[in-house]
Amino acid sequence: MSTATRYTSPVDVATTWDVPMAGDSRFTWEYDEGRARLLALYQKGKDKQWDQTSRIDWNLEIDPDNPLGLPDEVNPLLGTDVWDRAPQATKDAYGKHFTAWQFSQFLHGEQGAMICSARIVESVPDLDSKFYAATQTMDEARHAETYARFLQEKVGLLYPVNDQLASLLKDTLSDSRWDMPYLGMQVLIEGLALAAFGTLRDMTTVALPKQILSYIMQDEARHVAFGRMALKDFYANITDAERAEREEFVVEGCYLMRDRLRGKEVFETLDLPVDECLDITEHSPYMQLFRSLLFTRIVPCVKDIGLWGPKVQKAYADMGVLDMAGVDLGALMRQDEDIAEALDRERAERAVRQAEVEATIAVGAGV
Repeated sequence: MSTATRYTSPVDVATTWDVPMAGDSRFTWEYDEGRARLLALYQKGKDKQWDQTSRIDWNLEIDPDNPLGLPDEVNPLLGTDVWDRAPQATKDAYGKHFTAWQFSQFLHGEQGAMICSARIVESVPDLDSKFYAATQTMDEARHAETYARFLQEKVGLLYPVNDQLASLLKDTLSDSRWDMPYLGMQVLIEGLALAAFGTLRDMTTVALPKQILSYIMQDEARHVAFGRMALKDFYANITDAERAEREEFVVEGCYLMRDRLRGKEVFETLDLPVDECLDITEHSPYMQLFRSLLFTRIVPCVKDIGLWGPKVQKAYADMGVLDMAGVDLGALMRQDEDIAEALDRERAERAVRQAEVEATIAVGAGV
């Protein structure tokens, strides 16, 4: 069945969204090994390749009305006049639509990441970065495949790409400077997505989305580390004017990323009063916490790569996330790895126990 039938508003799936690209495709004739830490990340990227058809247990069921099994308290509208006035059918559909909207933006972002990482392979001047970005391109294809399957087979609903994500993708891809796909995708889009994935991974009580989020996060943590390594080296040697341009891009991109996660499209689709819902969401303690947590990966990374001028710090102070500059990115990455590996061990142990039970039953039945 065509994806077009699953979108909440009409999307012409027969027409592509064409973003003009600028800049050079760069070949290098230096085939020396290059930077050891980037090559180590490249080796890890090769070692950690996986297949969603076998690693994820797609037989696990979800509740279509609450795909993540989240408590009612995460709904910012709960207990307000808007919610009390809403028809029961709207209340029943809210959880499904909000999950479909969130995961649809994840899906569209992963396709953007696939294109950006391919762009990095093409434009970055050094071979070790080309090697790693090639593995990331495959990772992002797998992530898009996984989110698309979850939305189509389990949720049955998709939302179009929202304006803020589309704007940042366009700005990232249309810039001729080779470092901008790194900065836009590896630091901003991937950094925010990684934090959003982690928040939902830790909150969901449903096994299938927990697997999906955990395994994708295991890859994404490497991607953010890649951008951090490459850009830190490059930005140490740029001019003040070049640094100011990139800091301006960071500030604008962060505001776009913050504003994209308000759920406007859900309120529109469910015929709720949009402005009233956005105001409630803006002042909801849960949503304020959620939105601030989204910057746990971005802020320390931006500081570490050297884009830490007064304008950036002021923007983060205005957003209430400046104190996240001290977050240990390495510890978060190790935690992401550990959670994914623990899920693999648990699944293997269940398979062994299931085999033992089936063997015992077979003996008892005289088979």
